Amino acid sequence: MSTRLDVKKTYKLYIGGQFPRSESGRSYVVNDAKGTFLANASQASRKDARDAVLAARAAFGGWSGRTAYNRGQVVYRIAEVLEGRRDQFEAELRAAEGLNAAKARTYVDAAVDRLVWYAGWADKIAQVTGSANAVAGPYFNHSAPEPTGVVAIVAPSGPLLGLVSVVAPVITTGNTCVVIASEPHPLTAITLGEVMATSDLPGGVVNVLTGSVAEIAPWLASHMDVNGLDLTGVADPDLARSLEEAAADNLKRVRRPGVEDLLAAPALDRMTTFLETKTVWHPMGI
Repeated sequence: MSTRLDVKKTYKLYIGGQFPRSESGRSYVVNDAKGTFLANASQASRKDARDAVLAARAAFGGWSGRTAYNRGQVVYRIAEVLEGRRDQFEAELRAAEGLNAAKARTYVDAAVDRLVWYAGWADKIAQVTGSANAVAGPYFNHSAPEPTGVVAIVAPSGPLLGLVSVVAPVITTGNTCVVIASEPHPLTAITLGEVMATSDLPGGVVNVLTGSVAEIAPWLASHMDVNGLDLTGVADPDLARSLEEAAADNLKRVRRPGVEDLLAAPALDRMTTFLETKTVWHPMGI
């Protein structure tokens, strides 16, 4: 009697709505919480990073041009699909980080709730950050927020909640992004990419790379078609400083927060960091 073999999952990159292997052909070993082999993950190269930036730039016009209400619907849809696959995510969190069932459930609940929270702000953030300005003359003067563009993100170590916490506010406001997943715990990030690929999110809006932060991040920080840089997941202060210096070449917006409690309530600053303000003048009576 033959014994059935399990079908092992192949963890690839997520670029432009597709799941390619790294062009370098490299992979690296991912171990579970006990140090036992869990899977091989693709090790992205700088060429993969360039491809991801191209995909994000190509998607920016269409995504930022959608109504805020529609973007909120799509982000909410990500929460719906994630909720439907919670058992898989809880199992991956238990295996990767050694969490007990209750803790894994708490993190999945928080990730779903965070997506819903940001989705609700999609068509309201402009009302809070925009304004009608008083001017000395017969003019209307209005300020309104606009997305920065392509944002490169180094995700924190929390493989699910951490990724959701840095990606959701960026895409809710109309930006697109290239995110480097948690290096020791990358598998849940690719599974989240599968959720995004089946949740009405256009290809290229979110691109997920797995591999070495020290190798990939400098190329994204210096890339002239990247407009913003989120260094939440960079623990090495020397690396963070070098990335800030590289980002200065084309005046990228840079976010470098301190240690954050991922389970704490989210705030608007993650959305406002990567928004620009456009001010429009119009004469009255015409």
